[in-house]
Amino acid sequence: MTVDAPSRPALAERQARVAVAVLFFTNGALFANLLPRYPQIKADLGMSNAVYGLTVAAFPAGAVAAGLAAGVAIRRLGSARAAVLGTLLTGAGILAAGLADSVVLFAGALFVAGAMDAVTDVAQNAHGLRVQRRYGRSIINSFHAVWSIGAVAGGSMAAAAIALGLSRGQHLTISAVVFAVAACVALRYCLSGPESEPAPAPQADGRVDHAAGRAVTARRRTVYVLAALVLIATAGTLVEDAGSSWATLYLSGSLHASVTLAAFGYIALVGAQFIGRILGDRLVDRFGQRTVARAGGLITAAGMGLALAVPSVPGTILGFAAAGFGVATLVPAAMHEADELPGLRPGSGLAIVSWLMRLGFLASPPIVGLVTDATSLRVGLLVVPLAGLLALVLAGVLRNGNGSSRSAT
Repeated sequence: MTVDAPSRPALAERQARVAVAVLFFTNGALFANLLPRYPQIKADLGMSNAVYGLTVAAFPAGAVAAGLAAGVAIRRLGSARAAVLGTLLTGAGILAAGLADSVVLFAGALFVAGAMDAVTDVAQNAHGLRVQRRYGRSIINSFHAVWSIGAVAGGSMAAAAIALGLSRGQHLTISAVVFAVAACVALRYCLSGPESEPAPAPQADGRVDHAAGRAVTARRRTVYVLAALVLIATAGTLVEDAGSSWATLYLSGSLHASVTLAAFGYIALVGAQFIGRILGDRLVDRFGQRTVARAGGLITAAGMGLALAVPSVPGTILGFAAAGFGVATLVPAAMHEADELPGLRPGSGLAIVSWLMRLGFLASPPIVGLVTDATSLRVGLLVVPLAGLLALVLAGVLRNGNGSSRSAT
């Protein structure tokens, strides 16, 4: 069943959409189950703050180390199988981290879990984009919204386990098994067949030199677009990190908000981002990826720029909300466009963007920290409006259709 733009997706496509949503949900929930256990693990292993900081960095380090392997896994196993296998191994790594009785084992388990999480992330996005092409309209943002729901559910599950007095082993075993079963069931309903259609054979028309010249030009454009997509995705993650790492500190320290009120900086950002992703697919279908990304960049730059220019607690909370809403579609848009780039093998563009985006995410906290130490956190948070401006400038590489139908590559 191959339809370019079906108005009513067939049962197989609808089932595949639910299956991918389940994979995104489990991916968000698995790691969120471990995060509330960090303070207990830190105390049990007797880690200093410095050692703890280095140790938990093993998770993103593993993701960076294995990021490019995701494309290979997709080509060999298929995106659905790669996503499910990555989910199973991520759960196993998180369980091992929860049971670790030494700092070295804890860091090693986090490294493995991060590596497998990176494979899952790329593979589930690749399969989600396959389903989107069958739908003929944008649905990728809804998957990222489901990931956010999974993260909230995972954190709530961990809080309930702690309240019930479950040990880390009991709690994380339940988590690993439940989400492993969910992922395996979802695999049954994912799309089958090759990741992409084979490219048509070139016609021998005697214009070899012209074809070669066009190929060189196309490769150069692909490299340029890929670099721009990495920067767009990184802009989105920079804003997310600013909210998770610095929003509470800025509101409580620089603006003297109460601890309870200061938490609303991050809550506002994540909540607005979730709303942006729920609305994102409709906006993309109506206005196009490029227009939505430019508008989002402008909202981010103007909202957070004004909040920093005229600092106040309510204004800053609204500024973080504007930033979260503005960048809601940036990462999905960059991943979608990377997956559509001509001349690349299936999964390669997506894996490269995801890998380099994670490098930017890993570098963001120390860079903001260095700027803050040299000046102030208010200056350090200029990274947020600057990220919005970066998205605004580079959004031209995005197509202004939803791009759901992919040409053969």
